[in-house]
Amino acid sequence: MSTHDLYVKGPQEPWQVPASGAARFNWDYDDGRDRLLALYQKGKDKQWDGAKRIDWDLEVDPYDALGTPDEAMTLYGSRYWDSMTEQNKGDLRRHYASWQFSQFLHGEQGAMICAARIVESVPDLDAKFYSATQTMDEARHAEIYARFLHEKIGMLYPVNDNLQGLLGDTLRDSRWDMPYLGMQVLIEGLALAAFGMIRDTTDKPLPQQILAYVMQDEARHVAFGRMALRDYYKQLSDAELREREEFVIEGCYLMRDRLRGVEVLENFGIPKKEAEQLSEESEFLHLFRKLLFSRIVPCVKDIGLWGERLQKAYVDMGVFDLGDSSLDLLMAQDEEIADRLDRERFAAEEAARVSEVEGAIAEGTV
Repeated sequence: MSTHDLYVKGPQEPWQVPASGAARFNWDYDDGRDRLLALYQKGKDKQWDGAKRIDWDLEVDPYDALGTPDEAMTLYGSRYWDSMTEQNKGDLRRHYASWQFSQFLHGEQGAMICAARIVESVPDLDAKFYSATQTMDEARHAEIYARFLHEKIGMLYPVNDNLQGLLGDTLRDSRWDMPYLGMQVLIEGLALAAFGMIRDTTDKPLPQQILAYVMQDEARHVAFGRMALRDYYKQLSDAELREREEFVIEGCYLMRDRLRGVEVLENFGIPKKEAEQLSEESEFLHLFRKLLFSRIVPCVKDIGLWGERLQKAYVDMGVFDLGDSSLDLLMAQDEEIADRLDRERFAAEEAARVSEVEGAIAEGTV
């Protein structure tokens, strides 16, 4: 079935963003920065095949794909919820899962294009090497999310306007560091937190596998952005740093407003203004928003963007205190969770093989 047939509303025509900035070649093939080359080696070592590492035979109920509790639904406790049948509630869960994973999918395509842009524009060869591995990672993630939506949910949503706006701003900027800042720090940081919340709360094994394995890659990507930008931003003037802080402020507000899922409620006949109000009144959404900035705020502070206006913006968003979070600890946990899922799966497969062999031996001795 064509992807176009699965969209709840017809997607836009293919989107084109004019290329800006220089393509930079570097003829110095001497050794680069040890930390970045070590990350590049790790990126090569950790490549994997989404068709094999993920157990696609696992069943998914599209009407309860993530095991989302009633209390987490935006309409919960409203007059609309009280009038819904169980079938209506299942449809709503399906739409929300589709909307969430569709934005993940569109974001991963954006990440793939931004990573390719970094290969083209970043001046240092060691950074070009690593970005090439990230481009492959992002292609794999887009492939996996597209397969999940096609085969397990059977429905897609178009790219959210705010996500598209931030992608456009990131790609139109001619400065080579902006794809790092827009994608590695803002979009990837927010996505990581969203992935993690679902990974840690769902009781459904297939989406848990997908998110855990994607997050294992993303931990490297954020580390790459931090290394490159921390080194570069030490060299910038106060005026140049303020420009980047303004970009972060605008991007954070855009990403915060992206998360309401108003498009889903509109598909259920709720007027846009009322859908926005219901979303803003959701206690779960307020908690979700704060957690979503758990990866961005400490990363922004770590790379050296921590001016007064930026701090005030984070106070306004209620996330300023996240600046003291340990990003390294969060990333280490992401890697360990994926490794643990692999160990559990391999152990189960080995036990099944041993049982099969023992059964065959028992039959042969009868």
